[in-house]
Amino acid sequence: MSSASDALRSDLAHLYRRAGFGATAAELDAAVTAGYAATVAALVGPPSASDQGVLATPPPQLTVAPAPAANGTAAQRKAYQARVSTEGRELSLWWLDRMVMATNPFPEKLTFFWHGHFATAMSKVRSAALMLRQNELLRTGGLGAFDALDLAIARDPAMMIWLDENQNIAGRPNENFARENMELFTLGYGNYSEDDVREGARCYTGWRYNQNSDAFVEVAQKHDNGVKTLLGHTGNFDGGDLITILTHSEASHRWISTRVWCRFAKTITTDPIVTTLMSTYAPQLNIGALMTATFTTPLFLQTKGELVKQPVEYVVGALRALKLRADNQNYLGYLQALGQVPFEPPNVGGWPFDDGWLTTAASYTRMRFARYVAARGDISAVADEPPSARADAAAHLLSVDTWGAQTRVALAQVADDPGSLVTLALCAPEYVVN
Repeated sequence: MSSASDALRSDLAHLYRRAGFGATAAELDAAVTAGYAATVAALVGPPSASDQGVLATPPPQLTVAPAPAANGTAAQRKAYQARVSTEGRELSLWWLDRMVMATNPFPEKLTFFWHGHFATAMSKVRSAALMLRQNELLRTGGLGAFDALDLAIARDPAMMIWLDENQNIAGRPNENFARENMELFTLGYGNYSEDDVREGARCYTGWRYNQNSDAFVEVAQKHDNGVKTLLGHTGNFDGGDLITILTHSEASHRWISTRVWCRFAKTITTDPIVTTLMSTYAPQLNIGALMTATFTTPLFLQTKGELVKQPVEYVVGALRALKLRADNQNYLGYLQALGQVPFEPPNVGGWPFDDGWLTTAASYTRMRFARYVAARGDISAVADEPPSARADAAAHLLSVDTWGAQTRVALAQVADDPGSLVTLALCAPEYVVN
């Protein structure tokens, strides 16, 4: 293979690690033939109804079930808790398996990004059906206009329960959603005042999730119809008006562009490239255009090795490479030990990021996980090679450009045992760092 082909393959492997969960050798071969720009265009698209991996992982059948009444029996409460726990695990494992199986991994990677951005947890929502509904909303709306996405999230039942929107009434506004929508979802900390939060909360008064009808409703008698002043605007605003003000502000353009760059490229919040990305994103708040611009700027290819894989990225990538499915609860156990289970972010700020995952405890768990999957997965691409070629075969299998000198020494020591070699390769810094 020529040096130009090697360089292209390295760039495409980087793209697949960031826009997905890593690429198989066959995917990289096809991508090299198609070229970089064509591969970006093929990846950065909406979910396909004909994606065979998605079709093979239909979502669980769930129904919205209310919690027992306050005077419910202990048996009813116990049964309800058991249902919540069981369905929560079922839902988490389903999404993990969908990430593994999806032919185009980008829609799942982007949905996972939005799940961390609009962080909502099963621990409080306590309805797998509503969490699944939000998951589908993030997937179908995650590439469109951001103002529409933020409005849909504001009216999403899981988010309304998570941030207590049903408790927001005229005269006694609840500030939870107004504050988090400004601080975490649209503007970023420091781009609003406490007065803006208070006035913003008034805009959302009367918004409700009606559990009986299982629908969003606006209760006119509970809405504050007074004039509000916030972020330099004055008027009789409701929640939709406020979301338009927030998402169309320059602060929001910068915040969303920064979040995307930091999560998919490099964790530098003051990177000058953000200003360039804003010029693509701002006119129509088009997330798809922002993602394409992120992956096609030459600076993106200079961010190799700049991010640490999140636990979900790490586990899904390993399962895809070794042709395994996320088909048992052990995988959730490993993710629990690593600190990242889908549908269970620790708080509204989502999970930690980047080198926050590089702990001694995490290293130990990754080793246990690697040993588990290496013993069960397809490692024939490594085992079929002579010992002297197995380290390179493992790099090819795991879409790693090359091993550093220390890693090569470690892998050489176990070259006679393909399972141990793949185990160590999965724990090597060249694989753990994205």
